[in-house]
Amino acid sequence: MAREVLAKVNALKGSLIPAGVELTVTRNSGETAKEKSDELLKHLFIATVFVSILIAIFLGLRASLIVFTAIPVTLALTLFVYYFFGYTLNRITLFALIFCIGILVDDPIVGVENIVRHFRLPENRGRPIIDVIAGAVKEVGSPLILATFTVIAAILPMAFVRGLMGPYMRPIPVGASVAMLLSMVVAFVVTPWTAYHILPRGGSEREGAGRGDVFTRWYRLIMDKMIHSARLRWTFIGATLLLLLVMVSFFWFKIVKVKMLPFDNKSEFQVIVDMPEGTTLEKTAQVAQELGQYLSTVPEATDYQTYVGMASPFNFNGLVRHYFLRKGANVADIQVNLLPKEERDAQSHDIARRVRPILTEIARRHGAKIKVAEVPPGPPVLQTLVAEIYGPGLFAISCG
Repeated sequence: MAREVLAKVNALKGSLIPAGVELTVTRNSGETAKEKSDELLKHLFIATVFVSILIAIFLGLRASLIVFTAIPVTLALTLFVYYFFGYTLNRITLFALIFCIGILVDDPIVGVENIVRHFRLPENRGRPIIDVIAGAVKEVGSPLILATFTVIAAILPMAFVRGLMGPYMRPIPVGASVAMLLSMVVAFVVTPWTAYHILPRGGSEREGAGRGDVFTRWYRLIMDKMIHSARLRWTFIGATLLLLLVMVSFFWFKIVKVKMLPFDNKSEFQVIVDMPEGTTLEKTAQVAQELGQYLSTVPEATDYQTYVGMASPFNFNGLVRHYFLRKGANVADIQVNLLPKEERDAQSHDIARRVRPILTEIARRHGAKIKVAEVPPGPPVLQTLVAEIYGPGLFAISCG
């Protein structure tokens, strides 16, 4: 849609847009959305490849091909369910797919691992390969079903969250829960079928069952000592509890900061200017111009637009905070655009923190109040701190 609009604008040059008027596109939200989607698709592919490589290291190349087949099948079925429920392929639904990749491969991995283990058992030599695969899958059937529904029970309640976060986050629990169910189906249907066609039928994979690989030997050595030594068991349990207490203490001593959402590296922020009531439009424009002059000296800023007496064009942040309703001689709005994040070292939050004290000092000299409003990484809120005062009647006063 953004490309079509820009093409239409370019076609108007020379007619509605007279010669000599320079036209500059300062913010293309369509391009930003495309970059985000492309980045998520790239990470989806990277996650799939690395999971397959990990399986190849521990179980072998052919076993990794089975998991590599199971992941796209599960994702394709999940996308079909998205289409059925009316979800579009956006940043939230793509994040849900990436989020659940590590979970949805669990069922196929457990199935493949047990099939490979049964292939290596001496008692299965000479048995029909179909019987071996069926027995291996049946052996882990109950744990697979239980593990699948346990994860769903932990994720699905998020789908019933109300308010602003509800529709924003709902595709994540819905997508992850559906993907888990489908991965269980894949583990019972696709995994055994691909194992029958991909895993070798010769004796090379079945030999050495008693020896195991180096990881198995180390696991058996460590577990054997812990099982037969009470001192080692209690030492392990004590060390685990100690590490848990140390990790929890990070929150108490504020070594790890707790916040609702992480900072995001955006390419824009806003400066909201409020002059005292009764200020003339010319005075407000003068203050906004002085603020803009400083912003033009910020190395990461490419350009800025000043809107005096009115609000800037709609954006996600302003829509929730009702900035679009702002108008009057004493209000102004400065839209600041930054270099693309790959072309600068500083994060957008660090840039906003750097300019805020200087902008505040400029505003203070003129009796103005400003807010440096950053684009949030998730659903925006009314203000950083909101207080509501309720009276005896049916009314409330909300201030930020």
